[in-house]
Amino acid sequence: MNNKIKIGIIICDRYRNCAGGKCFRSLRNREGAFSLYKDMDVEIAGYTTCGGCPGGNIEYAPEEMKKNGVEVIHFATGFLVGYPPCPYIDYFKMFIEKKYGIRVILGTHPIPQKYFLTHENLDTYKDSEWKERLKLITCDKKMRLNYD
Repeated sequence: MNNKIKIGIIICDRYRNCAGGKCFRSLRNREGAFSLYKDMDVEIAGYTTCGGCPGGNIEYAPEEMKKNGVEVIHFATGFLVGYPPCPYIDYFKMFIEKKYGIRVILGTHPIPQKYFLTHENLDTYKDSEWKERLKLITCDKKMRLNYD
């Protein structure tokens, strides 16, 4: 691997008990949003929740992550696939990027197929902005099934 990058992961607080298995597997395999790092050495230098609606930890956690060398923060896929998806995600992204100068990527592991199908039935992802939000984690059906 050529380059090294330090990343942080922020998960939705409703999944606060998540052990991170899908995120860590997708990082190891460079799948989903972690495909961005296929030729890089990646270190996770921060992992926390948003702090619960409306994201109290969003105000403080990026500062600590930045002190630990984090260059990019990923919002875990749960922000995008929960019922409902996080209503604050765009604001959180803008806030972190402007206040801390840290790039924010939406998503970590590929969307599990069961969530993808439910959101299709609910028409959650019908608007054009969702295509952009989900571009790194939609993947193909086989990959989504691997994350069910």
